[in-house]
Amino acid sequence: MKSTSPSYLKHHFLIAMPHMADPSFAQTVAYLVDHNEQGAMGLVINRPSGLNLADVMEQLRPDFDASPACQNIPIFSGGPVQTDRGFVLHPTGQSYQATLELGELSLSTSQDILLAIADGQGPRRSLIALGYAGWEAGQLEAELVSNAWLTCPADLSILFDTPAEQRLEAAASHLGINLSLLTAQAGHA
Repeated sequence: MKSTSPSYLKHHFLIAMPHMADPSFAQTVAYLVDHNEQGAMGLVINRPSGLNLADVMEQLRPDFDASPACQNIPIFSGGPVQTDRGFVLHPTGQSYQATLELGELSLSTSQDILLAIADGQGPRRSLIALGYAGWEAGQLEAELVSNAWLTCPADLSILFDTPAEQRLEAAASHLGINLSLLTAQAGHA
């Protein structure tokens, strides 16, 4: 019997299938920050929270007058875990107090990146999220087998340049798929 090593999906999109019943993930596309034998961590990238950077800055620095541009920087609901914690995905280059380099992207979790973005000194492209999505060891793999998700390599233009409401369809189109034509049924041989 041939031995194969596991295939992990770090730097991939997870695209929720139309029948996804979990309200935390229905109609979502998530960027997988990490995926290994211990589990997976990702950020939902198409669910704006209704907050913007000006709202967050009001909490972090009440004496700070946020620029009008901060009102145009949305904060996303990154997932149901630690919804009070912020995560910023941005191209690798600038580092902050808590930055994890992921290849061509980095994930920063310290307040200094938010302050830099608000001051116009941060990364030119970023996605700010509150909370994250997490899967225990084997959990994501089981969800993939049960036909809950589609996957494709992450596309930075979808992540940073596509409007949030178009990201789900754009990610599916990356695979050549129209989600409205899919069914919940899966075939297994």
